[in-house]
Amino acid sequence: MCRLFGLHAGSLPVRATFWLLDAPDSLADQSRREPDGAGIGTFDADGKARIAKQPLAAWQDHAFAREARDVKSTTFLAHVRYASIGAHTLVNTHPFEQDGRLFAHNGAFGDLERLDHHLADLGVAVLVQGQTDSERLFALITAESRLTGGDVGDGIVRAIAWVAKELPVFSLNLIMTTATDLWALRYPAAHELYILERDPAVAPAPAAPLDARSHRIHSRSTELAYNPHVLFGTEPMDHNPAWRPMAPGELVHVDPFLTVTATFPFPDAPAHPLALADLEPNEAASQKP
Repeated sequence: MCRLFGLHAGSLPVRATFWLLDAPDSLADQSRREPDGAGIGTFDADGKARIAKQPLAAWQDHAFAREARDVKSTTFLAHVRYASIGAHTLVNTHPFEQDGRLFAHNGAFGDLERLDHHLADLGVAVLVQGQTDSERLFALITAESRLTGGDVGDGIVRAIAWVAKELPVFSLNLIMTTATDLWALRYPAAHELYILERDPAVAPAPAAPLDARSHRIHSRSTELAYNPHVLFGTEPMDHNPAWRPMAPGELVHVDPFLTVTATFPFPDAPAHPLALADLEPNEAASQKP
């Protein structure tokens, strides 16, 4: 199953290390389980999106590891791919960039031909460079955001509502970032997505650097040990009891001041829900925990 990781550190650029870069054995474990590509998206000091990604397991790409270890940003978006639709190519590797925003998705949905026609009608088919359902979903959000005058939150709601009504859906979990804002969605209940609001000012800062890890993803940063931030992960990344699973249908927005707002703008279930058994074998394999 693809892995999602998002981080918002407010207005202070920080350095974060992803994918177990400090532990080669754990990195190898993660990238061998999801071997079809890895990427990290950040923003530079001018707010311009920057992506480092390859259609390789992260342990095979030493340049990618160096990039992930050294880069600083106010928001981060990381993804490890287990391919379901689309070849193992650069254009199919997450994160994707459109209109200066970064996007990654974990899930599956069907009737892509109908979505392609809809994207053509909206004038955004040209945004889709690869074959994934994820990039198509991003293009729909981009189109709806443009129609709302750049309101990304409203664009996400409109796009997901259309997909939930019109297409067969298994999972639409996603994270989208700009240099100043982050949005995360869990919908419907097929896959989990967790959030941790971490403020060292509320509790004493740890003596050691933050070391949040799982057998899939690892983030270690001295700066983050002493600065507030909001984390999102496909699973809890340490034993902090403050990790909570987002509820099915929950859309979370984190603003530049780290204010977290949760809404529930979608129906409990899509109009045409898919079960794991409804997916093609390669899709089903990519969606298993």
